[in-house]
Amino acid sequence: MPARLEGETMTKQPGGSAAAEFDQPVAGDPTAAADSGTTGSATAAVQQATGADRAGATGDPTAAADSGTTGTGSKTAAVQQATGADRASATADPDAVDAERDASTDDEPAAGSGPAPVPGAALLALLALGWLAAMLWSTREAINSAAAGVTAISLSAFALPGVISAALVAGAAFALSGVDLLGHRVGERATLRFLAATGAGLLIGLAAAFAINLTYADNATTNVIAGTSAAAAIIGGAVAGARSAPTVGAVVAAALGTLVFVVAFSRARDPLFDLFGAGDTQESLVNAAKWVSRTESLLAGVVAGLLAFGYLAWARRRAIRRNPDAPALRWPAYLVAGAGPGLLLLVAEVIIRVGGRSLLDLAAALSEADAVAQTSLGTSRVDNAIWVLFVGALTALIAFGRTLGPAGDDDDDDPGPVAGTER
Repeated sequence: MPARLEGETMTKQPGGSAAAEFDQPVAGDPTAAADSGTTGSATAAVQQATGADRAGATGDPTAAADSGTTGTGSKTAAVQQATGADRASATADPDAVDAERDASTDDEPAAGSGPAPVPGAALLALLALGWLAAMLWSTREAINSAAAGVTAISLSAFALPGVISAALVAGAAFALSGVDLLGHRVGERATLRFLAATGAGLLIGLAAAFAINLTYADNATTNVIAGTSAAAAIIGGAVAGARSAPTVGAVVAAALGTLVFVVAFSRARDPLFDLFGAGDTQESLVNAAKWVSRTESLLAGVVAGLLAFGYLAWARRRAIRRNPDAPALRWPAYLVAGAGPGLLLLVAEVIIRVGGRSLLDLAAALSEADAVAQTSLGTSRVDNAIWVLFVGALTALIAFGRTLGPAGDDDDDDPGPVAGTER
C-alpha cells in the first residue's frame, strides 16, 4: 500500500534515491490545476515536472531525483510568476492600455497617405505645351509675313502678351506634372518640391527660347521674345511648387481655358461692336471698344471661376475614392483657384513690362498712333486681368457655396451634441 502523508501519496520504492519525495501532480489532475491558479505558465511547469518524474522512473535514478527537484522549483517559480502577472494585469490602468494601443495605431501609416495627387496633370501639361507651340507658331507666321521691318516690330509687340501668357501657363503645367510624377520622392518637403518645380519650368523655358532662336528671324525682337518666354516659364514652374497641388492644378486648368476663350472671343468682336453702337465717329468707336472689352473680361472671369470649381470638385471625388478619410478643401482654396487666372495674367503683365520693355518702347517709337495703341493695350490688359481675378474668385465661391447644405445639417466640422448628454 502506498503511504499517504497529509494528503500526498508516496509511491517511491523504499531504498530508492527518490523514496522520500512526494509524487508530482499529473498534468490533468484537478488538484494540480487549482494549485497552479489555472495559468498557462504553471501548467507548463507541471508538465515539465511530470516529464522529469517519468524520466526518473525509466532512466537513471540519480538523474530522476535531480530532475524531480528541479521540476519542483520550476513549478513554484512559475506559479509565483503567473500569479504576479495576473495581479499586474488585473490592476493595470485601462487608460494607459488605451493610450499604448492608440500610439501603436498612430505609428502605422494610414492607407492613402502622402501628397495629394493632381488629376489630369499629364493632360494639362500636354494641352499647355500645345497651346504654347500654337502661340509661337502664329507669332512667327505673323512676323515672317510682314513686308517691312517696321511692321515686324509692331506685330512682335502685339503678339508678345499672348506668347508670355502661354509660356507662363505651360511652365506651371509641366512643372506640376513633373512634381506629381515624382510623388512620394518629393513628399511634403516644400524646399525640394519648389526646386523640382522650378527646374521643370527652366526646362520649358530653355526649350521655348531655343525654338524661338532657331525658327524666328535673327533680329532684336527675337532675343526679347525668347528671353521673356524663358523667364515666364521659369516663374510658372515656381508657382507650381506650392504645397496645395490640387489648387495649383485648378489655377492652371482655369488659366488655360481663359486663354483659349479670349482667342475664341475675338471672332465675336465685330458683331459686338455693332451691338454696342459703333459708328463713324471716333467717340462711338471708343465707347463700343470699352464695352466689348468689359464683356470679354466678364465672360472670361465666369469661365475661369467655373473651370476652377469644376476641377476642384473633380479632384475632391478622386481624393475620396483614393482615401475616404481625406479632408475636404475649404473655401479659401476655391477663392484662390478662381482668382488664380487673373493673378497669372497680372504676373504676365509684369514680365511683359519688365522683360519686354525694349520691344514695347521700340514699337511705341514708330509713330504717335503706335504709342497711343501700346499705352491703350497695356491699360486694357491690366483691366482685363483685374476683372478676371475678381469675377473668377466670386464665381468659384458662389459655385462652392451652392454645394453646401443647410446650416442645420450635421457635417464633419460640427458633429452636434453626443447622444445621452444634456445641453
